[in-house]
Amino acid sequence: MRVADFDYALPEELIAQHPAGERSRSRLLHLEGKTGELEDLKFIDLPSLVGERDVLVVNDTRVVKARLAGRKSTGGRIEIFVERTLGESEALALIRASHPPQAGSSLQVGDDVRIEVLGRSGELYRLRFCNTRVADVLERHGTLPLPPYISHSPDAQDAERYQTIYATQPGAVAAPTAGLHFDRAMLSRLEARGVRIARLTLHVGLGTFLPVRSERIEEHRMHSERFEVPQATVDAIAAARLAGGRVLAAGTTTLRALESAALDDRLEAKAGETDLFVYPGFNFRVVDRLLTNFHLPKSSLLMLVAAFGGFENIRRAYAHAVEKRYGFFSYGDAMLIERAA
Repeated sequence: MRVADFDYALPEELIAQHPAGERSRSRLLHLEGKTGELEDLKFIDLPSLVGERDVLVVNDTRVVKARLAGRKSTGGRIEIFVERTLGESEALALIRASHPPQAGSSLQVGDDVRIEVLGRSGELYRLRFCNTRVADVLERHGTLPLPPYISHSPDAQDAERYQTIYATQPGAVAAPTAGLHFDRAMLSRLEARGVRIARLTLHVGLGTFLPVRSERIEEHRMHSERFEVPQATVDAIAAARLAGGRVLAAGTTTLRALESAALDDRLEAKAGETDLFVYPGFNFRVVDRLLTNFHLPKSSLLMLVAAFGGFENIRRAYAHAVEKRYGFFSYGDAMLIERAA
């Protein structure tokens, strides 16, 4: 398949710039993958769609203040986007500058932080934060890395609403946005219905948000991202299966972590790196239902939902969402997809 197969027209005004007034007050488009049937609902309807034997799996990663403004030793301005930490004082980062820095050069953040450029591999630079911890620098000098399609600078509302309410594991550079719709009242309603809620961690990085640059999608290679599926989540899924329940993944990152832990046809507790690229033709082993937002044209996330819900089904669903004026992307509305096959 070609990247162009995953393009669609989106009016700019449908890109949500701010979250809904309340987390669970977004809209919900329900797609039945086996029939292609669509139903316009509200997110507060979700408990009526989930069975008492089901398990909801969420991603508890927490977004860090990954964006740093700095300067080169020559005085030129730069932007450092920390993709991940490598121990206390080293990190991999994207750097935006008029002229790329060379290995051995120094960068400055604020008045007190010197950073040494150790080298470059592809799009990422390896950096050493001299005499300080990366986490401390991000906390003091960093800003929340809102996506580029959100036009305003991060503010107090973003600091709260661009995190899920169950975010406990720092390390992501973008939010697992399907989880942004859940508030505590919604989770309580689901638990009261009998739904098990299980957690895993996938730290969202370049693998999730970098564009697909190969014309043929089969040639695309994902950047790896750190993940952990704990034994408690494996056990919760096994119990739900035994009781006849289904597995609902909250977000594409949750799905990728679960499917990465089951590539040998059996779900097992696992921690490590995944570069799993899900596109049409993928054999799903774990997830039955996917809660997700609406994704960018030509993105790997759109390819994932097309694999899960059916290529033509997703094309029609997105056209329907545009016609019905749903909100798109990180702060937009939600979609519940029943697996096509």
